[in-house]
Amino acid sequence: MPYNDSVSNKPMNYTPEQISQIVLKVLKEVETPDILGLSYEEKIELAENSNTSQESLRILATDEDWRVRHGVALNQNTSQETLAILATDEYSYVRCGVAGNLNTPQETLRILATDKNYNVSNLAEENPNYKKQTLELSSVQYDALKKLIESGQNEVLKGIL
Repeated sequence: MPYNDSVSNKPMNYTPEQISQIVLKVLKEVETPDILGLSYEEKIELAENSNTSQESLRILATDEDWRVRHGVALNQNTSQETLAILATDEYSYVRCGVAGNLNTPQETLRILATDKNYNVSNLAEENPNYKKQTLELSSVQYDALKKLIESGQNEVLKGIL
């Protein structure tokens, strides 16, 4: 039996997708305080507070003010997933915060190490989680690899590398 609108008493027909969207919206409003509606100062305080929940930090990471996002990027409690998203921020200050955060995963730091902004790339490379992958070869291995390259055996090389 379709739900009736109490005002007009007409049946309201919703698709399952529309019902899901409505339920998710209601749940979000019930479970999530209106963090984005806080004052600038309150948002900054939350973004920088190490006791702020990861969920609240995720929400603050979407704030329109880059300084709030920067505070989230600096927060050691920010999840790696949120940091990965902030690593793509248009503002270099936000990316610098991510690059310097000790919680930033190695994969994200590798990307930031190639950032066009020197400060971002430098901070990423200085982060203890960043490890350059190097290929160290003995002289025998080097000679063998050189012979493979010279012989044009690219498929073998792809398998090695």
